[in-house]
Amino acid sequence: MKAKLHLRDVPVSGSRVLTRVDFNVPLNDKLEITDDTRIRTALPTVRDIVDRGGKAVLMSHLGRPKGAVVENMRLRPAAARLAELTGSGVTTAPDCVGEATGDLVARMKDGDVLLLENLRFHKGETKNDPEFAAGLARLGDVYVNDAFGTAHRAHASTVGVAGHIETRAMGYLVESELTNLRKATESPERPYVTILGGAKVSDKIGVIENLMPFVDTFLIGGGMAFTFLKAEGREVGDSLLEEDRIETARRILDAARSSGTAILLPEDVVVADNVSEGATHRIVGADGIEPGWKGVDVGPKTVATFADRISGARTIVWNGPLGVFEIDTFAEGTNAVAAAVAEKTGAGAISIIGGGDSAAAVAKAGVAEKMTHISTGGGASLMFLEGKPLPGVEALSDAD
Repeated sequence: MKAKLHLRDVPVSGSRVLTRVDFNVPLNDKLEITDDTRIRTALPTVRDIVDRGGKAVLMSHLGRPKGAVVENMRLRPAAARLAELTGSGVTTAPDCVGEATGDLVARMKDGDVLLLENLRFHKGETKNDPEFAAGLARLGDVYVNDAFGTAHRAHASTVGVAGHIETRAMGYLVESELTNLRKATESPERPYVTILGGAKVSDKIGVIENLMPFVDTFLIGGGMAFTFLKAEGREVGDSLLEEDRIETARRILDAARSSGTAILLPEDVVVADNVSEGATHRIVGADGIEPGWKGVDVGPKTVATFADRISGARTIVWNGPLGVFEIDTFAEGTNAVAAAVAEKTGAGAISIIGGGDSAAAVAKAGVAEKMTHISTGGGASLMFLEGKPLPGVEALSDAD
């Protein structure tokens, strides 16, 4: 990937800086923000624009309104929280395009902050509609992308708009994400351990294939582990299984053996008769899951084996929980492995946690602050680890 232009190298005084941020924050029934992490991570970029006399025109999506105006998906709560965090006023626009919004932008003074309304109230955003992208571009002299969580999407606000603005730079969050994720793909310190979980093998095939030349050990849990176990001829009962990926899993295991890369699968698992907090559950060997039982977590022997490998690592990448961590009864394996990663990080290892469920899992385990880096973009971090270009980054200007 070529080096990309950074906001710090762009003169912004007096300019309208159209900035893609990711304010897709969780809201409760009272429309109160329950986790403001995504707003906080945008602060360095917003403050830099304001401090250097730029006009910060911010744009984001929230939820999945599917091209319609949905009242409880308006960005007013995000604007209010941003104002609290910055200690200055934040104006909200009635829309993200159109004459009224254009008039608001035209009246902005240097150092002002304006948050456009939800991009996904327009179908043109996700369809990367040229006319919609042009409408957004008319609001800026400079374009900045600081929304890593959407960098893997070729949307109007991440790719289309870039075709209309000459100066296109990354913000501080995107820079941090790329810098940390490169530690997993460009000459990482070894021993290198990658922990993979989540539901599907199909979601992680690209990551395994791209990282295999670097990784010493893959630790595999979560629902995807049962497809691998089935590929080894084990009985998996009623556990999650991708029948059409069994041969793929077998091929990956063979490739790992040929390359000398270790792939460790669960030795024991927690099984339950249903996936609920009050379900009947027990621990069984990974080769003896009976019909009517579902694997919902890795067992204590597996945790001990995984923790031992983690204890010897210098680089640790984790993408996907190892069980149904949302239910406390089935979160013990994920929590224990999170604690092992945190302990090793404290001893000097680099730990990189994929976004989405992985970030939620380490947060629930209470060790998020002990990790080297937690990505703000689950899909984007996964695509990066697969070795694929991110459209939202590729669209930026190359650095000199």
